[in-house]
Amino acid sequence: MTFKRVVITGVGALTPIGNTRHAYWEGLKAGTSGAAPITKFDATLFKTKFACEVKGFDVTQFMDRKESRKMDPFAQFAMVVSDEAILDSKLSLTDLNPDRAGVIWGSGIGGLLTFQEEVKSYGRGDGTPRFNPFFIPKMIADIGAGHISIKYGFRGPNFATVSACASSTNSIYDAFTYIRLGKADVMVSGGSEAAVCEAGVGGFNAMKALSERNDSPETASRPYDKERDGFVLGEGAGALILEEYEHAKRRGAKIYAEIIGGGLTADAYHITAPHPEGAGITKVMEHALEEAGIAPSEVDYINTHGTSTPLGDIGEIKAIQKVFGDHAYRMNISSTKSMTGHLLGAAGAIEAIACILALQEGIVPPTINHFHDDEDLDPKLNLTFNKAQKKTVNVALSNTFGFGGHNASIILKKAG
Repeated sequence: MTFKRVVITGVGALTPIGNTRHAYWEGLKAGTSGAAPITKFDATLFKTKFACEVKGFDVTQFMDRKESRKMDPFAQFAMVVSDEAILDSKLSLTDLNPDRAGVIWGSGIGGLLTFQEEVKSYGRGDGTPRFNPFFIPKMIADIGAGHISIKYGFRGPNFATVSACASSTNSIYDAFTYIRLGKADVMVSGGSEAAVCEAGVGGFNAMKALSERNDSPETASRPYDKERDGFVLGEGAGALILEEYEHAKRRGAKIYAEIIGGGLTADAYHITAPHPEGAGITKVMEHALEEAGIAPSEVDYINTHGTSTPLGDIGEIKAIQKVFGDHAYRMNISSTKSMTGHLLGAAGAIEAIACILALQEGIVPPTINHFHDDEDLDPKLNLTFNKAQKKTVNVALSNTFGFGGHNASIILKKAG
């Protein structure tokens, strides 16, 4: 079977450091931290009182207020970034067969705020079951994909991927596969998350997963730093338009990059802890390289999962050294979660976008907030600490891993 080539022709982003793809990229290059005290609720009694919130977002700038009230924020975010990506791609309904255009959208949690507010409202009542008729449609994780397809009339494959923090990388890989196999021409893919609420922060605090550096929120997300103490919760969304190469070429589309391979594995080890030997992480990168048909030495940059947790950061770096050998010392590695925080199910989408723009501009975004070397990490590795670096990037790899042992990687190649 001859596989189709798959390219990216549109991008949209809504992040804690920029509300468009352009603003997001400028924030990454500048090494901007998106962490600040929580404004969405009173966090006084919480162990963690800060997060990476989306800033200055007014949904009524993008849709009618009545319509927005039928959506949880995670679905609102999905609509905003997919609109930006489709506009960026210059796609129109005359460019495509709607039966061969689809949407695969990732979210690790879905409508958590909606669930929280409905349950709180019920709990304050007298036991009479009064629920918003939009409760379920606002909450379910697949509704982002549903809303996008309804708006644009895309009647092809349509579903959600839910694999915790690997969800949107999973969605991109699935969309890539549908096009590669000739089952679709165009796919909207990516992910969104809006879990900065009492239930989200409280739940992750109970797991001891979040940083508690309340005296210095902007420096709290510090992947690979010896004094890292957990991740910083983020929110937002990222969207990519994936398109079959010949289809894009025929309509004269701008091509950002090509997806050349990917991989999915499971640790099969623990519900939250990474495999101690990084077995699943090693395998997922090996699968991605094999599918891409490239040697490890051809990868110039890895955007790591790098959440700023004591165990996770070490395990991923050890797996990279195992897979890439001596070449690990010649490429750039960075964690952009040091700036955006951890967007959970949306992380893979915005990090794939960081890779795409690194390929385009020849700039590797940094891992900020490095203050203390960790003796368990090889000091000869280039973890792109604190400042962006200029580098010719022809091939980039993006890693994301999720609770439950889910691992996902994709490999992107410069257009041309």
